[in-house]
Amino acid sequence: MKTTSEINFKIELDADRIPEKILWDATEKPEDAAQETSAINISIWDPSVKNTMRIDLWTKEMPVDEMKRFYIDCLGGMGQSLLNSTGDEFMSSEINMLCDKLVEYLKKEYGN
Repeated sequence: MKTTSEINFKIELDADRIPEKILWDATEKPEDAAQETSAINISIWDPSVKNTMRIDLWTKEMPVDEMKRFYIDCLGGMGQSLLNSTGDEFMSSEINMLCDKLVEYLKKEYGN
């Protein structure tokens, strides 16, 4: 039985230390090779200070409309995770309603 799992990120930077390429790999991922992505959003809870530490990175080539969609997807995922971990249907529903509102905003902004 496996007792550990790893997730790794490799960030290739330009001369100004701006991400040009983000690669990720995980021991539990079905594919053997690292995969490229355009953005990552990692939140880590620090129980000693009751605060969240965050790592938000994106490549300089990521389009703005995709970045907005990425954050809506992140919020939606957090709503589902909140429901799964706490059973709090109200908070999950409020997050989902915000996501629906933001999707409608993007449809008006980008016309699709």
